[in-house]
Amino acid sequence: MNPQLPSAAKAKDQAKRLRTKIAEDGTSIGHAKSLELVAHQHGFSDWNTMFAAIGKAPLKGWAIGDKVGGTYLSQPFTGHVVSISTLKPEWFRLELHLDEAVDVVTFDGFSNFRSRIRGVIGPKGHSIERTSDGQAHLQIDLW
Repeated sequence: MNPQLPSAAKAKDQAKRLRTKIAEDGTSIGHAKSLELVAHQHGFSDWNTMFAAIGKAPLKGWAIGDKVGGTYLSQPFTGHVVSISTLKPEWFRLELHLDEAVDVVTFDGFSNFRSRIRGVIGPKGHSIERTSDGQAHLQIDLW
């Protein structure tokens, strides 16, 4: 996967998160402005130029051995892909081997460490399933 340029869906998701974060800091900007800021972050003069470079092409497939990182049940991780299957365009079932086991239990009196995890990842890099606080079970951040 190309770690430098996100897909169009990922870039739009970045713009949405950026707009939300800026709003939390007390400044309101429109979606178009946040798209422009994301384009600048990736070295483009504007959103249209960036979109022309990344287009609407679907995400490339994952490959066994790809290095990934993100969160699993709100715990940060890094690891690599050990198994993959394509379910439909841009949707993948991944099995990951983590560099370090993560504790998936938040209760202080109990632990459950996992070093292998499985999940279905969609076009925005996260699973559909959510924790009780609304976070995706599995979020892949390094593409």
